[in-house]
Amino acid sequence: MTLGEWLEEATRELEPAVQAAARPEAEQLAARVLGGETEALAPERELDGRAVRRLRDLVSRRVAGVPLGHLTGVAGFAGLELVVGPGVFVPRAHSELVLEAGLRAVAGVVAPEVVDLCSGSGAIALALAHRRPDARAQAVEFDPVAADFARRNAARRAALGDTAIVVHEGGVTGAGRLTGLDGQAALVLANPPFMPEQAEVSDEFGRYQPRQAIFGGADGLWVVRQVVAAATGLLRPGGTLVLEHGHLHGATVPALLRGTGQFTEVTCHPDQDGWPLYTVAVRAEGGPAAS
Repeated sequence: MTLGEWLEEATRELEPAVQAAARPEAEQLAARVLGGETEALAPERELDGRAVRRLRDLVSRRVAGVPLGHLTGVAGFAGLELVVGPGVFVPRAHSELVLEAGLRAVAGVVAPEVVDLCSGSGAIALALAHRRPDARAQAVEFDPVAADFARRNAARRAALGDTAIVVHEGGVTGAGRLTGLDGQAALVLANPPFMPEQAEVSDEFGRYQPRQAIFGGADGLWVVRQVVAAATGLLRPGGTLVLEHGHLHGATVPALLRGTGQFTEVTCHPDQDGWPLYTVAVRAEGGPAAS
């Protein structure tokens, strides 16, 4: 079998599961097994039996719902290649909109202090540091496996010349103590777990992505509430919170933020398909202290 023939086979098998991404994902799996970059794949290359078996096994696992990043060991986010694997949430392209909103919020701020809560692999903090070398970014992640991936990615990006970020292993509720930024941050970003415990999700998110990165209590807001409280303490007056919450919370999260009396300019924003994705809120001037 040639590589070109295998790519056609793999694309057909992947299409029901990943739709338009089938061919690119097949190419990424091939590059993982054969080495090199996807652009250098030669369709006429003859594959031996061992390679074909490995490639078909990867396709079967992907169709079953295993995240692509857990199969390849890497994930792309906002132009960066990050190390990922079992035990850490694979960043999604949707979250690049959260990053862009954060960048807009601090466009006029020199050397902004930035905190990325529920950082996972460190994707958002690292992409922001790449785009804003003057920013001082800190990432907070409670899960030790995910925090280790974040530290590895931070070291890789620093070695490539990006501004170093600081990764803290700890919970959201201790973010002020960990970062030392109570009342000083210009920007807080967060992609917390926000799915209700009983929500029906695909196998990729229900079985293979780390559960603690997906589900946020009975109503999905357990960690979200912690993020709001932490951001209230971290942000300086006029600072911005950008909080990803998905389509189920397009009304509840903005209402939660308005109900604190500590945020203004609360606006919900959609993803690429028009579904609610994240909310932006500004820390009120002279707002009451966080409890």
